[in-house]
Amino acid sequence: MNGITRWDPFRNVSTLQEQLNRLFEGKFSSNGDTSTLTAWAPSVDVYETENELVIKADLPEVPEKDIDVRVENNMLTIRGERKFEQKVKEENYLRMERSYGSFSRSFSLPNTVDTQAIKAEYTDGVLSVTLPKRAESKPKQVKINVTNGKN
Repeated sequence: MNGITRWDPFRNVSTLQEQLNRLFEGKFSSNGDTSTLTAWAPSVDVYETENELVIKADLPEVPEKDIDVRVENNMLTIRGERKFEQKVKEENYLRMERSYGSFSRSFSLPNTVDTQAIKAEYTDGVLSVTLPKRAESKPKQVKINVTNGKN
């Protein structure tokens, strides 16, 4: 005599998920055996003050001569390259997580930025680009005289 088994439509979903994970692990993951020099994009912070916009980009071990900052058609572009050091042979690395090679980051600038007064400074591996706001776009404070409604 056969017992009645309740049908569970999700019973095999976990098995399917495990099979997909194994399939993609083999194709796309690296077990540390191989190391590649890949393109990278530096991390940036963008913030605004009353008078300016500031972009800070982390560019560790990128020489100043390899950094290019340009503004064209209200687009700020930061380009550069972090070169792989040849002091240690690539095959001697046990793990390589940092990326090397050329990079490019672009930022669309609002019309409120005075593109003629942009300044860039590079200190301790951090590029700071200061984008001053045009005088006409800065907030203006208007003094309001409050009078008593009685004469």
